[in-house]
Amino acid sequence: MEFGVGSILEGKVTGITKFGAFVSLPDNKSGLVHISEIAYTYVNDVKDHLKEGQEVKVKVIGIDENGRINLSIKKAMDPPPRPAGGPRQGGRSDRGPRQGGGFRRQAPQEPATFEDRLKQFMQASDSKLSELRYMDKRGGSRRGGRK
Repeated sequence: MEFGVGSILEGKVTGITKFGAFVSLPDNKSGLVHISEIAYTYVNDVKDHLKEGQEVKVKVIGIDENGRINLSIKKAMDPPPRPAGGPRQGGRSDRGPRQGGGFRRQAPQEPATFEDRLKQFMQASDSKLSELRYMDKRGGSRRGGRK
């Protein structure tokens, strides 16, 4: 059975290390599931998620020039649903003033694609640079006074 990047296979965990797990594959091949590819949640200890001899479904995510096979368990399954609504952890849900009769507007939608995120970052960066250049031209400092 020939397989390549993107193939989803059944395998058996043959060894567990602190950085991942080795999985036997068809045709007497084996691959490594890195600790970051085991679950969609943070994995502190591989042994909390996998046991030797356990059957697992894996996706081939890479084969290097030496023939080593990189595998993913989490990419072989559907991602968990994202929580609907509410602020992201560590963030504010409103973007308006906090005190005294001000306005409140809804937080902007999080960009869906990398390109959208990059565009948003570039716009924010350009805005900040323009503000800094304006302050430099005025001869003022950002601390509120002139010297």
